[in-house]
Amino acid sequence: MNTKNITDKEERKKVKRAKRKAAPPKAKRAATVARGSNKKKVKQVAKGQRKR
Repeated sequence: MNTKNITDKEERKKVKRAKRKAAPPKAKRAATVARGSNKKKVKQVAKGQRKR
């Protein structure tokens, strides 16, 4: 939704909320997708001297 050209804050809020309410519900996250602390961790690159 493009609300850039609505200058009144309250009016913009009203439009956004109406759009959000009218939007179809989002699909549930698949059970196979890890979330939060269960996600795979990214190995940190060693700090200090450069590799090359």
